Amino acid sequence: MKKTTIILLAVCALAACTPNAPSKRYSFSEFQTAYVQNHGHCYDSVASAVVSLDLYTSDLYLDSTDHIQGTGYNLYLSDILVPDSLLENGTYRGATSAEAFTFLPGKSFEGTPTGCYLLTIEQGALTNIALIDSGTMVVKDTLGGKRDIQLTYYVRRQRYTSHFQGTLTDKQ
Repeated sequence: MKKTTIILLAVCALAACTPNAPSKRYSFSEFQTAYVQNHGHCYDSVASAVVSLDLYTSDLYLDSTDHIQGTGYNLYLSDILVPDSLLENGTYRGATSAEAFTFLPGKSFEGTPTGCYLLTIEQGALTNIALIDSGTMVVKDTLGGKRDIQLTYYVRRQRYTSHFQGTLTDKQ
């Protein structure tokens, strides 16, 4: 009996030590809102321009002060390297090579996430940060000037897929 209790406590402790894995309480397969921001050629040693992409599930929104409100997921790609200041059609991959058609994987810099990461928001409060280890993003134009973005990404070797179809809103 004592051995069973120790094993049970060890399993519970290990389960509690799984940060950076997305919660599956809400769906993050379909994003409804997307903001794109052009940062231009902001890195001196990199030939490519940089854009960021900020995706939100249907029950999340930005309030008048740009704070996230609601409950759901926010997928953020801070450094997408593009040839000419626009998020062009094509396949982008997670990499640190600083080449066009790549995006930086998620990293924690002194406790602050950078690169690509998925936030879990519950009633306007951040409850989890999942750093994206690697992945791909396929961007295509669709009818009516909309964009179709298919994302496949990995968090601690677990594969996830997400999708956005709609208009990218420029964010200043």
